[in-house]
Amino acid sequence: MPLNRREFTKQSAVAGAGLALTGVVGALATAPEALASDEPEAYGAGHGHGRTLGYGPLVADPDGMLALPEGFSYRVVTHSGVTRLESGEFTPSNHDGTAAFAGPRGTTYLVNNHELKGPRNKWEHPVPLAEGLVYDPAAAGGCTVVEVHRDGTVAEWVGVAGTSTNCAGGRTAWGTWLTGEETEDLAGKNGMTKDHGYVFEVDPHDRRANLAPKPIKAFGRYAHEAVVVDPKRGHAYLTEDASGPNGLLFRWVPPQGFEHGRGKLRALADDAGALQAFKCVDSSGRFVDDLSRATRIGTVYGVDWVDVPDRDARTTPVRKQFTDGQVTRARKLEGMWWADGGAYVVSSYAREESPGAAHDGQVWFYDPKRRTLTLKVLLGVNAAPDEDGAFDGPDNITVSPYGGLVIAEDGEGVQHLFGATDSGRTYPIARNDLNDSEFTGVVFSPDGETLFANIQTPGIMVAITGPWRRQPRR
Repeated sequence: MPLNRREFTKQSAVAGAGLALTGVVGALATAPEALASDEPEAYGAGHGHGRTLGYGPLVADPDGMLALPEGFSYRVVTHSGVTRLESGEFTPSNHDGTAAFAGPRGTTYLVNNHELKGPRNKWEHPVPLAEGLVYDPAAAGGCTVVEVHRDGTVAEWVGVAGTSTNCAGGRTAWGTWLTGEETEDLAGKNGMTKDHGYVFEVDPHDRRANLAPKPIKAFGRYAHEAVVVDPKRGHAYLTEDASGPNGLLFRWVPPQGFEHGRGKLRALADDAGALQAFKCVDSSGRFVDDLSRATRIGTVYGVDWVDVPDRDARTTPVRKQFTDGQVTRARKLEGMWWADGGAYVVSSYAREESPGAAHDGQVWFYDPKRRTLTLKVLLGVNAAPDEDGAFDGPDNITVSPYGGLVIAEDGEGVQHLFGATDSGRTYPIARNDLNDSEFTGVVFSPDGETLFANIQTPGIMVAITGPWRRQPRR
C-alpha cells in the first residue's frame, strides 16, 4: 500500500525528532564538516556525563602497518601471500566484507569476502577451487572462513569459490553469511562461464551446507553490495553500487508462508517473492530523484517500493529498467547494518554524476515500521584528503557494543577506521600506515573484546584489542 501524505507527515515528525534508543546506537547527526574534525575535543576533555570521547590520538606504528591509540595493539590474522589455508594454498587477496560468529569452545568464525573480479589468471592469489565448493571455475573470487582460537591460533578454509567481485554482504540471524557479487557479467563476458551478479549463502558452522553453491536468484542480478534481513518481517534489504545511472536500494519480500533458516534461501524458486526498488518522497509529497538532494541532517523521506520488472536482468540492467520519476537513486550505496529495528545504509559520496549536492558520505536509517528514511550522518567534501585527521568515504559499517557506529573508510588519501557517536561526533580508531588501501570488513567479535578489520590490498586481516569503553551518546 502506498504511503499517503497525511500518514507520512505524521511519521516524519516523529522520525525527525530522533529515534528512541532501543539498542547500542541511535540517532546520528552532525554538521557537514564535523565528521572531518581533528579538534582535540573530539577525543579529549570530555562531554557526556564525564566520559571522554574516543581513545586519544593515534600513535604511529613502528612496524609501519596500523596506527592505534595508546594502549591498543593489533595482530595479523591472515595475510595474502603469507598465511596459508588448511589445504596449503596462500590466503587469497583483496579482503572485503566480513562477519563474525561464535564458534565452538570459545572460537570465533569470520567469513571473509575476497573482491576479485574477472578471470583467475588476472590474480596471483585467487580463491582456490576447492572440490564441491565451486560455482564458476573461471571466476577468481569467493569467501574464506577463518577460525580464530582463544590461544591465537588460526585456521582458514574455502567457504565458496568461483564467484566474482565478492564485495560486501551481511550476517543473518540464523548464523550464516550472505555474500554479494558486485558485477553484472553474464556468461561469455570477461572469461566467465556462468552468469554473475548474485548473492550466495555461506555457512561457517557446517562445511557440507556450502557444497554445490547455488545463487539466490530471487534477490536479483545486479552489482550487489550489502544485505541485511529484517528478523521480524523477513524482508531482505540490499544495496547496489553502480553508476550510469546511480544505483538503487532494494527490498525483497518473501513469498507468503516462507520462514527463514539455514538452507531455506537456496531452496527458493528463482522468482520467489517480490524484488522492489525504493521510491522516496519528501514531507510535501514531492518525488525525490536522488539521495544527494538531502543537505541537512534530520531530513526525513517517506518510502514506497516499486516492483522490479526483470530481476534477472537478462537484457537490461535492473537500474535501467526504470524511467525518471519511478525510483530514487544514490551514488555508491555500500555498507548496511541491522540494528534498532531498522537498517543503517551508507552512500559513500556524491559528485557530478549526482543531481544534488556533492558530499563525502551519508549514513541513513530506514525504519520499516514507519516506512521512513532519515539522514543521520552527512560528511562534507573533504578538501584535504591527504592530510591526517579528516574522514571521508564511509563504506563498511558496524554497530559498536560500546555505543555508536564504527566505520571503515574508503576515501581519498589517508584511510581510517573511525567511530561516530549517537550525535555524530567522531574519533579515530586506526590509520592505515602501510599504504593507501581502503579498510574493509569492520566487525566486533561476539564477546565485544576484539575489533576485526581488513586492509583490502594486498589483503590483511587484523585483530585490534585494547581498553575499549562505553562512548558518550552525545
